[in-house]
Amino acid sequence: MKKFNLCLTLIFSLFLGTQAQSSKGLGSNDPEAKKVLDDVSSKFRTYKTVQAKFVLKVENGSGKSMGAKSGSVFMKGSKYRVSLPDQEIFSDGSNVWTFSKEDNEVTITKIDPSSGSLTPQKLFTNFYDKDFLYKLNGVATLNGKKMKEVELTPVDKTKPFFKVLLYVDKSAINTTKIFEKNGSRYTYSTSSFKPNVVIADATFVFDAKKYPGVEVIDLR
Repeated sequence: MKKFNLCLTLIFSLFLGTQAQSSKGLGSNDPEAKKVLDDVSSKFRTYKTVQAKFVLKVENGSGKSMGAKSGSVFMKGSKYRVSLPDQEIFSDGSNVWTFSKEDNEVTITKIDPSSGSLTPQKLFTNFYDKDFLYKLNGVATLNGKKMKEVELTPVDKTKPFFKVLLYVDKSAINTTKIFEKNGSRYTYSTSSFKPNVVIADATFVFDAKKYPGVEVIDLR
């Protein structure tokens, strides 16, 4: 259970430099890769809302499967909600509620605009310009489909991962593979993607009344 909770946290911290850094002077980026990533960003910015489902797979350093979990994500403007079987993250754009189903505990934090905190929306926009070096590896076949493979290398070498592979299908990120320094591998694959659906604002707010006995830790 905790492995998948850590993986969810990893995904949300993946594209955020621990401090603002620039890739300038650390190597050159591939203009073809930038075009692919810019196309993904531009397409995503046209959506008013997004509802998507994904599958998260984990392998340890020996290549052994640690299982798979299905999840969902809702996005609307700066608001988002991410759900896994054991954990949910809600945000109304001002606050973040992290709910542990196993512990029946929710932690509330305030969003600091100056911190550069990551949101799911940033995973689909221009996160790559400052925190990564990137190159286009070419076309790869994944699950029977041909996709463009973009390789990202973090500028911040203290990150627990050393490489990320993005598989892009028609200006959308279909699959993300994260390679940790300890050998663990995380694969995040989108199973459905529905833009511009109607999503109520209440979706993005944790309602304690719906979780009897929940322990609330308010850090705001």
